[in-house]
Amino acid sequence: MTAPTRTASVLLVGNPNVGKSTLFNHLTGARQRVVNAPGTTIGLAEGTWRAGAVDVTLIDLPGTYSLIARSPDEQVAADAIAAEEHDLAVVVLDATALSRSLYILGQVARAGRPVVAALTMTDLAAARGLCPDAEALAEALGVPVVELNGRTGAGAATLSGAVEEALRTCPRVDGIVPRPPDHQLGDELAHAQQLFDWIESVADRTLAAEEPRETLSDRLDRVLLNPWAGVPAFLAVVWTVFQLTTSVAAPLMDAAAALVDGPVTGGVTAVLGSVGAPAWLESFAIGGLVAGVGAVVSFIPLMAIMFACVTVLESSGYLARVAIVADRAMRAIGLDGRAMLPLIVGFGCNVPALSATAVLPHARQRLLTGLMVPLTSCTARLTVYLLLAQTFFPAHAGTVVFAMYLVSIALVVLFGLLARRTALRDVRPEPLVIALPDYQLPHLRTLALGVWARVVSFVRKAGTVIMIAVALLWVLQAIPVRGGHDLADVPVEDSVYGVTASALAPTLAPMGLDDWHIAASLVSGVAAKEVTVGALAQSYALEDPGDGSTATLAAQVRATVEQTSGGSPGAAGLAFMVFVLGYLPCMATLAEQRRLYGWRWTAGAAGAQLALTYALATLVFQVGRLL
Repeated sequence: MTAPTRTASVLLVGNPNVGKSTLFNHLTGARQRVVNAPGTTIGLAEGTWRAGAVDVTLIDLPGTYSLIARSPDEQVAADAIAAEEHDLAVVVLDATALSRSLYILGQVARAGRPVVAALTMTDLAAARGLCPDAEALAEALGVPVVELNGRTGAGAATLSGAVEEALRTCPRVDGIVPRPPDHQLGDELAHAQQLFDWIESVADRTLAAEEPRETLSDRLDRVLLNPWAGVPAFLAVVWTVFQLTTSVAAPLMDAAAALVDGPVTGGVTAVLGSVGAPAWLESFAIGGLVAGVGAVVSFIPLMAIMFACVTVLESSGYLARVAIVADRAMRAIGLDGRAMLPLIVGFGCNVPALSATAVLPHARQRLLTGLMVPLTSCTARLTVYLLLAQTFFPAHAGTVVFAMYLVSIALVVLFGLLARRTALRDVRPEPLVIALPDYQLPHLRTLALGVWARVVSFVRKAGTVIMIAVALLWVLQAIPVRGGHDLADVPVEDSVYGVTASALAPTLAPMGLDDWHIAASLVSGVAAKEVTVGALAQSYALEDPGDGSTATLAAQVRATVEQTSGGSPGAAGLAFMVFVLGYLPCMATLAEQRRLYGWRWTAGAAGAQLALTYALATLVFQVGRLL
């Protein structure tokens, strides 16, 4: 009779950029998922791993330098270390910065947690002449120390055996007294000095007394951290990311959409036709369900590329340098330099930009940045700008479109300042203290596993919201309200959608845009900003403007706005563009915000963004018509 399989919960702990998540990806493979820490929106990676005869649930905690929590992320790590349901902590030690890693190890031991140490970055430490002796370190600590390479998996089998044994023996760190339950602040301050003395003692016993040698990372940093060379290099990296998330992703997104619109749609149509399904059911299946699947599938290449870009920049060590280069500019809105990358990615697409906020260390910083991202003018809005600029300012269309990007930057800054003075008053810039890890090449297998886990999480959570939204939009367009039309065979102006647009149109009067065609296009734009122009064409009963009928559409729009604006079409056209820029995020962006921050923050931010943009667009028209 075989013995029952044992199970255990193991925490993976360490500083940022020590190879902790890379190790997690290697150990768990595809058996991982993204979860929220209890009572928070802070994402944790959780996976299963077989350590000898033990089935381990491995939890990758947020990277932290201390368990004395000053942020929600650090609080999540501290709470997990203190929780009784976890059996063991694997603390990842960076061989290139051993003293800093020993500090977090000492705090874990102080919390009374059994420990196994995983020593990483030994190749980089050896290049500097600073590699600690793993055997001497194990003797000094009194717990197992396993030397491994998280990228290649070297040492993983040894770690598996050490964890299995530690789950049985519960090893404790020598020289660290566990914290008593009734400890006071004064006890912690006294312990801090004892901890520093302990770290110095361990380092002296395990580190060779050599002069540090200059490495390739040192030589690169002399260039990349120099303001004159670092800023152009940063812009070049951002441009590359922007190109990958737009130009490279575009054909992949088109191919994914074509797959759904072609073979999938044809197959569903054939199946429904063969069983004699009613017309309304076929319309719902194609225009609602299949269209919803298509919207989700088309985003997968974009999200995968964005996740890969961010992971490469983070694991290579370059993101830490970006934070330093961009720090001074970002401090004006209460963030540090790490917030620059997601905001710039937002000018390509807001959805991957929200995911890119994961590079920020604190949940409140991620929240503030994520609430500002929808005001960055994504490329989907560009099609609307071009139509309106050519319609109302044909001689200066390029200048007007450029001005919209300047307005976008101004709105991001304004929204950030307002948020910091209201709902997010606790977000304040702190001195940027960041460790600069050595540059290294990402490992392709662990990169692929990390991207896969994030894409699956996006499809599972945000994809559900997108599909529901697209299906709901079809329902609104299919239900007749007037004219005696049949279900799913109704002109748009006589549907619930059209009548709703007519009811909303008067709210656009202060912007000089009181017309149901415009209101309908704005409602459709919530589903996807690139739909706005097509919805205008549909409401005017035109073909797709991509077939050469743009001039006719422009004439129709101009004639409408001439009437609604009282003879000030230029001012109303500018107001229209400003409103499109920021009135509401697209449904995919809203779904991703809800996944990351919850409905309360998503709805509150959308309402605040709508109010801010409405006021600005109204001001643009009211002032513009007087000029």
